Amino acid sequence: MSKWVYTFGDGKAEGSADMRNLLGGKGANLAEMSRIGVPVPPGFTISTEVCTFYYSNGDSYPEGLTDQVEQALAGVEATIGASFGDAVNPLLVSVRSGARASMPGMMDTVLNLGLNDVTVAGLAKRSNDERFAYDSYRRFIQMYSDVVLGVEHHLFEDILDEVKRNAGVSQDTQLSATDWRGVIERYKDLVAHELGKPFPQDVKEQIWGAIGAVFGSWMNQRAITYRRLHGIPESWGTAVTVQSMVFGNMGEDCATGVAFSRDPSTGENAFYGEYLVNAQGEDVVAGIRTPQHLTIKGKEKHGSPLPAMEEVMPGLFTDLLNVRNRLEKHYKDMQDMEFTIQQGKLWMLQTRNGKRTVSASVKIAVDMVSEGLLSKEEAVLRVEPQQLDQLLHPTLDPKAKRDVIAKGLPASPGAAAGRVVFTADDAEVWAKRGEKVILARQETSPEDIGGMHVSEGVLTTRGGMTSHAAVVARGMGTPCVAGAGEIRVDVRAREMRVRNVVIKEGDLITLDGSTGEVILGEVATVQPEMTGDFAILMGWVDEVRTMKVRANAETPLDASTARKFGAEGIGLCRTEHMFFDPQRIISMREMILARNEPGRRAALAKLLPYQRQDFVDLFTIMKGLPVTVRLLDPPLHEFLPNTDEEQQEVAEAAGIDVGMVKTAVIALHESNPMLGHRGCRLGVTYPEIYEMQARAILEAAVQVSKETGESVVPEIMIPLVMGKAELDMMKAVIDAVAKEVFAASGMTLTYNVGTMIELPRAALRAGEIAKTAEFFSFGTNDLTQTTLGMSRDDAGNFLEIYRQKGVVETDPFATLDQDGVGELIKIAAERGRATRPGIKLGICGEHGGDPASVEFCQSIGLTYVSCSPYRVPIARLAAAQAALKQRRGK
Repeated sequence: MSKWVYTFGDGKAEGSADMRNLLGGKGANLAEMSRIGVPVPPGFTISTEVCTFYYSNGDSYPEGLTDQVEQALAGVEATIGASFGDAVNPLLVSVRSGARASMPGMMDTVLNLGLNDVTVAGLAKRSNDERFAYDSYRRFIQMYSDVVLGVEHHLFEDILDEVKRNAGVSQDTQLSATDWRGVIERYKDLVAHELGKPFPQDVKEQIWGAIGAVFGSWMNQRAITYRRLHGIPESWGTAVTVQSMVFGNMGEDCATGVAFSRDPSTGENAFYGEYLVNAQGEDVVAGIRTPQHLTIKGKEKHGSPLPAMEEVMPGLFTDLLNVRNRLEKHYKDMQDMEFTIQQGKLWMLQTRNGKRTVSASVKIAVDMVSEGLLSKEEAVLRVEPQQLDQLLHPTLDPKAKRDVIAKGLPASPGAAAGRVVFTADDAEVWAKRGEKVILARQETSPEDIGGMHVSEGVLTTRGGMTSHAAVVARGMGTPCVAGAGEIRVDVRAREMRVRNVVIKEGDLITLDGSTGEVILGEVATVQPEMTGDFAILMGWVDEVRTMKVRANAETPLDASTARKFGAEGIGLCRTEHMFFDPQRIISMREMILARNEPGRRAALAKLLPYQRQDFVDLFTIMKGLPVTVRLLDPPLHEFLPNTDEEQQEVAEAAGIDVGMVKTAVIALHESNPMLGHRGCRLGVTYPEIYEMQARAILEAAVQVSKETGESVVPEIMIPLVMGKAELDMMKAVIDAVAKEVFAASGMTLTYNVGTMIELPRAALRAGEIAKTAEFFSFGTNDLTQTTLGMSRDDAGNFLEIYRQKGVVETDPFATLDQDGVGELIKIAAERGRATRPGIKLGICGEHGGDPASVEFCQSIGLTYVSCSPYRVPIARLAAAQAALKQRRGK
């Protein structure tokens, strides 16, 4: 028969810390503490496999579970010396959830289970404290009714508030046993009224009701949301831990509290936590009473007048301090612990690796190396890469008040406040006069780049985490909230509305790109601190990392930021963004509107000096590091205006009739531009465009090489090829230009020509393409779109439903689809290497900054990943962790 239940207590356990997948974090750690001799109330854990069975079999339990629970309960009775449901000496238990990943507060708990109208009298007599017994019973009715029976919590609170008012008291602890008896009767009447049946008195009915409720809470909305936000698979399920109760509310020699082995906010190696005398655990976190600090230092630091546990219970405080030291050394990590003191004896109810800020995480990892608890490699594995985002961007002051009016997707982290504007042009105008602005749009397009660049933050009402706004904002390090669907933007009226709130142009708003919150008014921000600990950790990261990390950058600011964050080159320079500058867009439009090649060449000649200077700036900043320049990629219609007013301006500047502009806009319109006349197809059709760009790149490389003495080796990348023929044509154009440039300058330098692999056919034909291509860069944004047949700008409408129904586990535009897109990358890498063994291989889509995707790139031996400048430290840490896991065979 399958084993469903695992016992612990009395210095023994059937489980251990490495069984968290089966027992959940709580159950595994209770078993581990029991095994190493830490005082733990006895109990048992029902495994996560039961949760999986429960949801796969119509909310039913597997055969044998009932017998195993009864047997385990009998073991607890024997250890404690009390009996479940006994009128004289009743055993009471808690029933708690425990997933393998910590989900604090997301699922349900029931305390004091086993009390009824009969056993409460036995508890009163055994404890010699009627007030404690009836207080425990009313707590149980309230919690069980809320969690298991579905009677709303506030209805019980209303009764309790009324009783306290009538008694003329403000604290629960001031009510007598008689008061509690009256409360209990009113609570039972409330349950009977709400449900049409009495509160359950059968203790077996109670325990199975609670077990079912905990399993049921795995699928409550807050748990679902938490899992989605933290990438926890639904398939993991939760365990249920049933544990004998110990009481912190039996008198003045009792207490309960929460402790951290180090400060979770700063990482300081100082014992940190709160406790309450004569209370149960819920009182500490519920705010009903003001908690007291554990230590004198903590009390003084926070200016609390209440005595610390170190003063009130010095002996027990020493016991707790010893447990803290023992658990931290055993787990080699900062611990979050729950404890109860019952009549002068300390009991540990839980320990887990504590949640902490990223600055604390970094400090703790570095400190534990110096303390000899961790190796450098273990420290590198200890910090979550995604957390580093919090260190790299300004954040909102956690103490400041927030008037949140809407919530969207946290598309680009950081905090920003400014005056709202509704067009990119207005953003530039306002910014020029010194105003800080937030650009609010339904969605952004490449033409908005100028306005986005000068904005403090970007807000869109449509689009997802990989929409244009999100991708560009992350690349700029600009906070962005995307897909805030509650908001209605009215560009003509220059206002936006959300419910009954109207925000007009010029009104102040704040964006929290880390949470997706849109906040009315200006909220104070806190600047990031790049501490010495961060630099030390990143030094260790680079010692173990084997895969290079480059940045996606096309402006001097981007490049400088990337270098500051440790980028080892530029993996993607998108040249199209350079053409939207007001000084250049007119010439770009002249080129598009030209009727013949001489006209196009004349316009391109005007663009050449600007383009050359762009590359001079980038090559100078990168100081000999590789720079991969992607030649023009988007369809030409994106550079043309859509409004009558703008079309008239273009016609006047070009000296042509406005009708010609309108005709060109119509002629260039495409039904599906993502798969249309773009990428190398532009170069094949109009080779003079790529010719001008190649000339600018190579002349800039020669100039910087002469001026600085640095060896500049540009990498020229042809986008969207589907086979070798297109690449051969474009390489011939580049090689011809190179001969001219080298002849004119009297200097020859090395340059590489490669391609983006962003079409399935190109991945499959990689062996043939590698005969010409000296490097591949996998454009995973478009490769995901073309492989899945899914538009990243529109997929947000259904991806969440797909995730909920198990079609996909994660957003494939945020984390690489390894089974499909990843398989194509793997095939292309193998075939490319077979043809050209030393070929450089990298990725340059948004996935380059996603830790799970970086780990995949490490596993197939890519040369580098490239990501937005602000994600470079994340990619460096993720690459180091991937290398360590690969080395350890995990």
